[in-house]
Amino acid sequence: MVELGDHGSACDGAHSRGPTRNALMTALPPPSATVAHAVLPTVPSAEHMMGMPAVEQRRWTAAEVQALPEEPGKRFECVDGELLVSPSPSRAHQIALALLMTALTDYARRDNRALVLPAPHDYVLDPFTVVQPDITVVPTPAGRAPRRDEECEPPVLFVEVLSPSTARYDRVVKRSRYQREGVAYWIVDVEARLIERWTADERPEVLTERLTWRLSGHPDEFLLEVPEYFARVHGEA
Repeated sequence: MVELGDHGSACDGAHSRGPTRNALMTALPPPSATVAHAVLPTVPSAEHMMGMPAVEQRRWTAAEVQALPEEPGKRFECVDGELLVSPSPSRAHQIALALLMTALTDYARRDNRALVLPAPHDYVLDPFTVVQPDITVVPTPAGRAPRRDEECEPPVLFVEVLSPSTARYDRVVKRSRYQREGVAYWIVDVEARLIERWTADERPEVLTERLTWRLSGHPDEFLLEVPEYFARVHGEA
């Protein structure tokens, strides 16, 4: 498994702006307890959810967003031409991100099947969409990081850790686009202590006990004990 620094990437170039901008694993127990296809709480209005809404109502291209000057404390993305500007994340957000990154990296390292990459790292999904998921899992069939952009495999998993200022982005704007892309998508809700697993369905599978997932070709299944994970995020364990 290839390990990268906080802002490193194996796939810079055509898919990335690069750094210039801007052990919860156990043997697999019985099947996970889930609340399948649960109805989520009503999402508050956009002015409450978007910490820094874009001021210009126009269709942005991925290239235009990538050319914006770096601003400390802000993340710039666009989905279907809508400019998304997010503020710096909270402490709890970063703890949740770090713990899940560690768990996924430990899993991927066992068979050198993938790279687990943190934000900020751009993924251009189409000319009007460039995103920076909190966590991205990219397969490495050769068992190593790709040497050139053209060797990069498409991502198989995007993860976003929910913040009040990004809830509309994560649950509506990005979710819809990720579903069209066919990428597995998890939303980590730190306050509610649950993980939403989105597929092509209109409603997510809401996980409160165990999260399982298998990377294609991997001999084992990824397992996250959800209550233990959130106890560590909140400093209770």
